[in-house]
Amino acid sequence: MMSAPPIRLQGHRISRSFGGNQVLFDVDLTLHAGEVHALLGENGAGKSTLVRILSGYLPPSSGEIKVSGEPRRFRSSGEAETDGVVMIHQELALAEQLTVEENIFLGRELRRGLFLDRRAMRARCREALVELETDIDPATRVKDLSTSDQQMVEIAKAVTRDVRVLIMDEPTASLTEREVQILFSLVSRLRKKGVAILYISHKLREIEQIADRVTVLRDGHLIDTGLAEGRSKEDLARLMVGREINEMYPARSSVASDAPIVLEARNIEVPGAVRLASFTLRRGEVLGFGGVVGAGRTALCEAILGLRQRRAGEVLRNGKSVSFRHLRDAVRYRIAYLTEDRKGKGLVLNMGLRPNLTLLNLRAYCHPLISRQREAQAYAEAAKRFDIRLRTDVSTAGELSGGNQQKLLLAKVMSIDPEIVIINEPTRGIDVGTKQEIYRFIRDLTESGCSVILISSEMSELIGLSHRVAVMCAGVLTGVLEGDEVNEQEIMQYASGIKGVGGNEHRRA
Repeated sequence: MMSAPPIRLQGHRISRSFGGNQVLFDVDLTLHAGEVHALLGENGAGKSTLVRILSGYLPPSSGEIKVSGEPRRFRSSGEAETDGVVMIHQELALAEQLTVEENIFLGRELRRGLFLDRRAMRARCREALVELETDIDPATRVKDLSTSDQQMVEIAKAVTRDVRVLIMDEPTASLTEREVQILFSLVSRLRKKGVAILYISHKLREIEQIADRVTVLRDGHLIDTGLAEGRSKEDLARLMVGREINEMYPARSSVASDAPIVLEARNIEVPGAVRLASFTLRRGEVLGFGGVVGAGRTALCEAILGLRQRRAGEVLRNGKSVSFRHLRDAVRYRIAYLTEDRKGKGLVLNMGLRPNLTLLNLRAYCHPLISRQREAQAYAEAAKRFDIRLRTDVSTAGELSGGNQQKLLLAKVMSIDPEIVIINEPTRGIDVGTKQEIYRFIRDLTESGCSVILISSEMSELIGLSHRVAVMCAGVLTGVLEGDEVNEQEIMQYASGIKGVGGNEHRRA
């Protein structure tokens, strides 16, 4: 009988309170060498608090941490990294004004005597990037990289350390499918080297693919832990939310073929991003936009909204030509935009919850000064409508869980009472329970006569929510699918350029 692999990291009866609010209750977690251990739970379940404790960012209120059998009480993340415990954060922790190389070695620069050994750092940086199969230039400033490339830099930053325990918090949230597979290959190599990996993801298909063990948290309590083999996605989802998940996507109402066109784009061109894209959106419709990351979906919608410069094209609202130079122009025409980057562009993280909610429609609360009473009333109504759940110690948007941040952002954009809502990656980094809430909200929007443009990299979302799916490839809107055509195979053929590009099958959306 084979002996169990050695234990790299162990948390015993870990608890944590914020003021009088306890968020972790006597949680045990054991990470073995050469294993991938998945940590699952809804947003607010306590996952982030637990891993911040294990990696030295936060002390436990009670409990014990052991590294290779030796008790540890980390006073900082630096102390944890000295013991080989390294964390890749869901929210990127990079200095945007510095280069890739400078970020990777920030705070632990290599030296030759009194001077920095730039040659050695450049060589080690290139090795890490080659291992990740990316052509990122080490001399590039991080601010000039795409979100997915920044995530790859964050991963490279972690693997250049002497890592024995690697904690990965939603590492694939902004990666392309190809980059996900590269990451999984890296995980496999690290596993063979004896690294213990704690992997947090809401994508249950990923857990099926790479996890050896699974631990599930719910409301700060350990619900279940054990081998991943034999556990279905449905079993894991049920453990996470404490109820059956039968109907993920609500039933859609039909849209009449002669329903009024509320928005039309004609031959939109964005330099370096979109070429002559045209589509229509009807009242009460969900028009999905499919395609790989970088296909031009976001650039097209942001050009329509005035967030990007467009070189050519026309936008019509209810049949009349309009021109939006700023997002506030679109807001006046009752068009709202839910950005994919809720932390960077959607919310002001160090600001309170009420000001975040009312920021987009501030004039409605000024007579002439801001009415705190009306603002408080609006927040109370939004918290109830969108089921925003708070710990007692939360005072800013940055302290909310990812799911509650997304709900706050939804409440913010809905404060203008829009007739058209453009939603970009609505469930990125969101747990399965909150996903269902957002899907029901989208259904309710269309049933009330609102129209939705849905940009999503989740194939099941596009298929489950959209009446039609417009597909883009390399800046070209290659076609629109409807009815029985809305299936994974057809979407992928248009997204990869097999169909539509330059052929007779190109159709207006």
